[in-house]
Amino acid sequence: MTKQLHGYIGTYTKAESEGVYKFTLDLNEKKLVNVTSVAVLDNPTYVTMTNDQKYLYAVAKEGDQGGVTAFAVDAHTKQLTKLNSLTLPGSPPCHVSVASDNRTIVTANYHTKQIVAYVTNEDGSLKEISDVAEHDGSGPHERQDKPHMHYAGFSPDERFVIAVDLGSDEITTYALSAGKLIRKHVFKTPAGSGPRHISFAPNSAYAYVMTELTSEVLTLKYDQETGAFALLGTIKAIPDEHTTVNDGSAIHISADGKFVYVANRGHNSIAVFQINDQTHLLEFVEWTSTEGDWPRDFILTPDDQYLIATNQKTGTLTLFERNKKTGKLTAVQTDVVAPESVCIKILG
Repeated sequence: MTKQLHGYIGTYTKAESEGVYKFTLDLNEKKLVNVTSVAVLDNPTYVTMTNDQKYLYAVAKEGDQGGVTAFAVDAHTKQLTKLNSLTLPGSPPCHVSVASDNRTIVTANYHTKQIVAYVTNEDGSLKEISDVAEHDGSGPHERQDKPHMHYAGFSPDERFVIAVDLGSDEITTYALSAGKLIRKHVFKTPAGSGPRHISFAPNSAYAYVMTELTSEVLTLKYDQETGAFALLGTIKAIPDEHTTVNDGSAIHISADGKFVYVANRGHNSIAVFQINDQTHLLEFVEWTSTEGDWPRDFILTPDDQYLIATNQKTGTLTLFERNKKTGKLTAVQTDVVAPESVCIKILG
């Protein structure tokens, strides 16, 4: 019997891409197959799915407005059916997350400086925009003239919304009450680092942040009661000899909580780190080429057996097999065509 996993890819639509794509991972053959378009949408660069896998939400551009489009996922064919969209004036968001109860969605907008909260209906469609939080500030880097919100997601217990601002070197913790965002804590990352994405350890007491501008991983202690962060350490994500452009991108933690993976655009690699089980600081393991240009995102399969990376500029996917003991990656398939691929998600 063929064992398969299915997933979705968010893309830019500046050249050949049509919008959202789906794909299949054939576990018997260790191959990615059937990369096909399932939703025509303008620049759905980030997508997310509900835990029950019934709905998919994509950031999207509609004319001169940007927001979120909701889709129902067919349980058998994995095809998408559009439900509705909610938008605001300006550029589309760059990140979207959905709470485990499927009732709340939050987005981060790189261009408009906003974190936006949405409420959904029982059928998965978008009901209303419940709140908008606009940020201010700047940083010392030439790309930090203003806030650039790059991530909005939920704390592990979903008591808080965590917002990551590349432009102001800040991680802001919000409480969410009746759909309203209430600012609780602001953590300053090292000046000029440009934090991009955050990933929480399974124990919820620690978090790891990939910085885009300095290509470092920050180890943070997280206070689950207050939502506050404290810096424990930093480690470079690229080798010293790499002196040309590199933009740090995605970060994910293995399900067993032992390894951190980050992507480097420019060095075109996945950096692997082991988490010290005493200090919770990171120890370097290896760099592995993504066999393509500009790895914008990647995902670990639910069993941690495989990692799939998206190479935006070459429009390809790379499939790696993962050694669960060492954390190391071995490329088993390269050059899988996925035009302008950015974000990747996989069904459990």
